[in-house]
Amino acid sequence: MIVFTEHDMMKDLQQPGGKIVLLVMDGLGGLPMEPGGPTELEAANTPNLDRLAAEGSTGLSVPIRPGIEPGSGPAHLSLFSYDPVRYEIGRGVLEALGIGFPLTPNDLAARGNFATADADGVIVDRRAGRISTEECIRLCEKLQAATGDALPGYEVFVKPVKEHRFVLVIRGEGLGGQLTETDPLETGKKPLPVTDESGTPEGKRTAELVNQWVEKARAALADEPRANSLNLRGLAKDPGLPRFPNIYGMRAAAIAVYPMYRGVASLVGMEVIEFEGDRPEHEVDALARIWNDYDFFFIHVKKTDSYGEDGNFQAKVHEIEAVDAVIPRILELEPGALIVTGDHSTPARLRSHSWHPVPTLLWSPTAMPDQVQRFGERACASGHLGVFHATTLLPQAMAHAGRLKRFGA
Repeated sequence: MIVFTEHDMMKDLQQPGGKIVLLVMDGLGGLPMEPGGPTELEAANTPNLDRLAAEGSTGLSVPIRPGIEPGSGPAHLSLFSYDPVRYEIGRGVLEALGIGFPLTPNDLAARGNFATADADGVIVDRRAGRISTEECIRLCEKLQAATGDALPGYEVFVKPVKEHRFVLVIRGEGLGGQLTETDPLETGKKPLPVTDESGTPEGKRTAELVNQWVEKARAALADEPRANSLNLRGLAKDPGLPRFPNIYGMRAAAIAVYPMYRGVASLVGMEVIEFEGDRPEHEVDALARIWNDYDFFFIHVKKTDSYGEDGNFQAKVHEIEAVDAVIPRILELEPGALIVTGDHSTPARLRSHSWHPVPTLLWSPTAMPDQVQRFGERACASGHLGVFHATTLLPQAMAHAGRLKRFGA
């Protein structure tokens, strides 16, 4: 399977051309709930996406490697044409950048999840009942007051993100290592201690510091009715990735509601667009407003993934239909190329991310139509694009938009 990471070649071949829209329905791919039934995408009424599938090229994309279940950060990097195996990024960095927290080279960032634990410390709800963002703000202020001075010689920042999510940043000299996560990823288990897998003195010391903070933080939360515990994931430092605008010669804008996806876009050099609302129509309002100012537009829709993780098949269907309804407005802007896909699959049947390839369509006035007439997993399996690595998608869109010069004489 070809993995596209030739950034130097793209710098040489880039040229001005048409505008490109990358529309990502997070967790788009699904599975039938019963044998012979439809997936969420196949069950949805999507006349506009079906039209794009009929007029464009379709296929199934693989975010990481075949059989590998992807996290959201690596899967989005793949869509931006960064091989996620080569460019590893901790989710904490993405969350911090997503809320506009200015990371320094001395910062270690972690994504935090408030959780509910029983009297023995066993996790019974990994998301604390999806508490409100207002509650998250209160809890972060409580943790900041209780733990801000918990690590002598280091600064500690606890910042709210959205609902049950928060960011922890520890700032100081000598932080590093390859740190494990505390989240057991399922209920009925106790949280795990942070350990270092790098074998370095700084890694060992950093793991000890994080565990000290976690102990004090859980003690501060012990009297809370729901969010009486927490877990940390994606502990890492900013890796300093090559910048998207420099590689591809495109001014790039990110239109996303959730901070993590704003973070991954910011990490590669996209400009994060502020807008009101949280529905697909509000995101397309923002797209129309900034259309003349950028060349590449990343639009992220989160709730397809959330409903998949909740096991809510029908709600995911309705969210896909809501996206379908705004497609004509995107086409009115006359993009040179439009990609519609997901970062990974999140079948409601599994209630989690999965390794299944993701239905993908590439529409352009110069696209090669295949025999596919509907946008769905089984239809895309017979499409012109075949089964391909997601890193190869952006160069194809650039070619259709006239943004690549010929290679060689």
